[in-house]
This record gives sequence, C-alpha cells and structure tokens, in this order.
Amino acid sequence: MGITQGYILLAIAALLVIAIFAFYIGRDRKSRRITPLAGLAFALVVAGLIFGQDRVIGYSLLGAGVVLALADVLIRWRR
Repeated sequence: MGITQGYILLAIAALLVIAIFAFYIGRDRKSRRITPLAGLAFALVVAGLIFGQDRVIGYSLLGAGVVLALADVLIRWRR
C-alpha cells in the first residue's frame, strides 16, 4: 500500500469515527437530520476521492471535508 492510499484510508477512518460520535450525540430525530455543513463536508470528501490523482487538490479537499465534519459535530454537541 502506498502513502497515498494510507492517507485516504486515514481520512475515511477519521470520518467514520466522527460519524459514530455524531450518531451517539443526538438521539432524537431532529438532530439526526443532515445539516448543510455536514452535506458540504461529505461533498468535499467525495470530491477529494475523485480528484485524488492530483495530490495537492485531493488531500486539500479531503482535509477540508474532515475539518468541516468535525466542526459540524462540535456545533451539534454544544446545542
């Protein structure tokens, strides 16, 4: 496995941990709805995977998606 695949797996694992954490934070139906920030984070991660051939763009999009997903979890947690 190359370093590129390692970074992609690390980003996916981080998103999985964030998703599990977000699932357990909100138990009611209203908090389980996807927020615009979470939708944008998902779109950035998918775009990062699509544009993974160009490392700078791919990693930047993946990183931005993970950061936005984490920000969404923290915003939901504080409510």
